[in-house]
Amino acid sequence: MMPLDGQNKTTRSVILFISLFLAIEGLDEIVDGVMGVAYPLIRHDLNLSYLQVGLLLTIPNTVSSVIEPIFGVLGDFGHRRLLILGGGISFAIALLLISLSHHFWSLLAALVLFYPASGAFVSLSQATLMDLEPTRHEPNMARWALAGSLGNVIGPLALAGAIALHQSWRNVFFTLAALTLCLVSLMWKYPMAIATVSTPVNLPGPNIQKAIRHIIRALKRRNVLRWLTLLQFSDLMLDVLRSFLALYFVDVVRTSDTQASFAFTIWLGFGLLGDLLLILLLERVRGLNYLRVSAFLVLCLYPAFLAIPNITIKIVILGGLGFLNAGWYSILQGQLYTAMLGQSSTVMALNNLAGLVGSFMPLALGWLAQQYGLQLTMWLFLAAPIILLIGLFHERKYS
Repeated sequence: MMPLDGQNKTTRSVILFISLFLAIEGLDEIVDGVMGVAYPLIRHDLNLSYLQVGLLLTIPNTVSSVIEPIFGVLGDFGHRRLLILGGGISFAIALLLISLSHHFWSLLAALVLFYPASGAFVSLSQATLMDLEPTRHEPNMARWALAGSLGNVIGPLALAGAIALHQSWRNVFFTLAALTLCLVSLMWKYPMAIATVSTPVNLPGPNIQKAIRHIIRALKRRNVLRWLTLLQFSDLMLDVLRSFLALYFVDVVRTSDTQASFAFTIWLGFGLLGDLLLILLLERVRGLNYLRVSAFLVLCLYPAFLAIPNITIKIVILGGLGFLNAGWYSILQGQLYTAMLGQSSTVMALNNLAGLVGSFMPLALGWLAQQYGLQLTMWLFLAAPIILLIGLFHERKYS
């Protein structure tokens, strides 16, 4: 990909471009925020088991990990606009189907559509945004993460507001589907915002087979493989924890749905604050140095979160965890973009290939929770800071 040339676009167009893609990320995280808090309600309405919840978190992600690398390859061959718009339409349809789901299989089908649609709509938007400033991947990822964190905070609040107005979780997903269509219509109205940075990368040959060989060569690079591995394990304290957090408070801590939603919102709110401060911090501190300190502190705090029975103290510690792990994804993903400089869509393909392995973690955790209880299973999330510290300890070895 080629960076955006200021001579070809006005300042107004650039601002519009950035705003649209940050709005896409915000909307995607609103959906994730709603889904995370709504799982106890969905489980009750659809009579789901822990194992079924694990399947819902695993099967769609696995299917997406097979499909999305194709989107990444096509994106680097100049098809981004079509993929982003098509992904947005599919994203909206999937949200509509989620709102209409009345049993496990219909919800599973909706999520199988949703995950790859999100890849085309959101992940390619991120890749395009990263092409703007190839030398500032970490700071720009921090801005992207801030937009996502804001969406993650809005999501639970939107669901809580809907419940207060005697609406169901289904109404919230229906509304999000309508908002998605509004964003897609804006993208359609301003096509040059995508086309400007959608110049095909000069890969060694015009066919898909050579592009696939290019991906395989990238996977053989130790530095690329390192960042992919750390991203997958860090997700245990990010998206995977988010998926189980409300269930943990309801089923293990024995709080009400309202208290669980409040704890979830505290975690997301402090994550938003962490993402905001991270943008300022990365101008002064090297991202990997911050990441080491953050992972060590999470390793110390997370056992206390699980062991202390007092709900108030738990929520306070949870806020600290949300604040500390806020920069994990931004920094690690930024490092991966830097390692694959000039091939941002290929990063999407690599992430999804690595996700084929990582996608089985929720299923394994769901099965363990079904067999041995959710309390014991939650201790396994400590693997995230441990693996991060090991992976970052010998940094020069992988350079």
